[in-house]
Amino acid sequence: MGLALLAALLVDRQMGQPQLSLLLLLSGLASGVVCGLGIPLLQRLRMGQTIRVDGPQSHQGKSGTPTMAGLLLVPCGVVLGGWVDAGDGRLLLLAATGLGFMAIGGLDDWQSLRHKKNQGLRPCAKLLLQGLVAIVFLAKAAQQGWLPTQVSFPLGGVLELGPLIWPLGLWTFLAESNATNLTDGLDGLAAGCGAVILLGMAIQLMVRGNNGDPALAGFAAAMAGAYLGFLMHNRRPAKAFMGDTGSLALGGILAGLALLSDSLWALLVMGAVPMAESLSVVLQVGWFKLSRRWWGQPRRLLRMAPLHHHFELSGYSEVTVVVGFWLAAVASVALGLLVLAG
Repeated sequence: MGLALLAALLVDRQMGQPQLSLLLLLSGLASGVVCGLGIPLLQRLRMGQTIRVDGPQSHQGKSGTPTMAGLLLVPCGVVLGGWVDAGDGRLLLLAATGLGFMAIGGLDDWQSLRHKKNQGLRPCAKLLLQGLVAIVFLAKAAQQGWLPTQVSFPLGGVLELGPLIWPLGLWTFLAESNATNLTDGLDGLAAGCGAVILLGMAIQLMVRGNNGDPALAGFAAAMAGAYLGFLMHNRRPAKAFMGDTGSLALGGILAGLALLSDSLWALLVMGAVPMAESLSVVLQVGWFKLSRRWWGQPRRLLRMAPLHHHFELSGYSEVTVVVGFWLAAVASVALGLLVLAG
């Protein structure tokens, strides 16, 4: 009875569509309360983050801050998001995928805590596990007929990919989950940007007319609320970090949403901040290796990668960098919605 009442509150009885604002609010409150109650437990379990020694020196004071708070916030989002339409199997698949990426991140975080250093799973093992979860998602979605085999463009035109959607889907999962993971480096950065991108995806899924998808929009709004609720505890000075547990789940859910709703273009535009963070690492490493080969002396493009550390070491405060990246995320979402409207 309680679940039925909640579902009725979340869905407009006349339009049969989820109430995104109410979902956002309820999920945010649930996540805020659960995280508030759970963070002291993480402290008692001594799940203190080990800060990388080669990172900015200003971050060394964050050592010992509880991590793995993704275990608290992600279930809040996927459970509430799943209630939007309990009969829609896509939501269950998204929830399972998010929890799968959360488990991979949890294993990575646990390895870091156990060895007391900022290095968990080996990169190849981490990628393999991410790939396995992505393949299970793609196989189930294809079997049920939920996986579009084309990429639609906002200004018209469709690129039919057929079976090539599989490698593109796999790449999307790996790229997005690792990009959101790299974004998680400052207090409130990944949680704030992730919530903005999820909300942008929700809005574009509601305003696409006949191609809209209210159920997936509701799921995205619930996840946005969960990350906003966690942000209450993650803003500077952070009381807890989401860890890979939360950041990998964020990327996995964004990738799954984009693939199920034929919204890869929207994710590309709206997810500009995580993409820039990921590209900054690729360019930094690539230029470092090339310059050493060409001139015998390695050189750097940035003071430090990912990109947010470059701005920190350029003299900007952590709060300034985080707010700037939030605004960049808002701008990229607004651009995505404007392109859709055009």
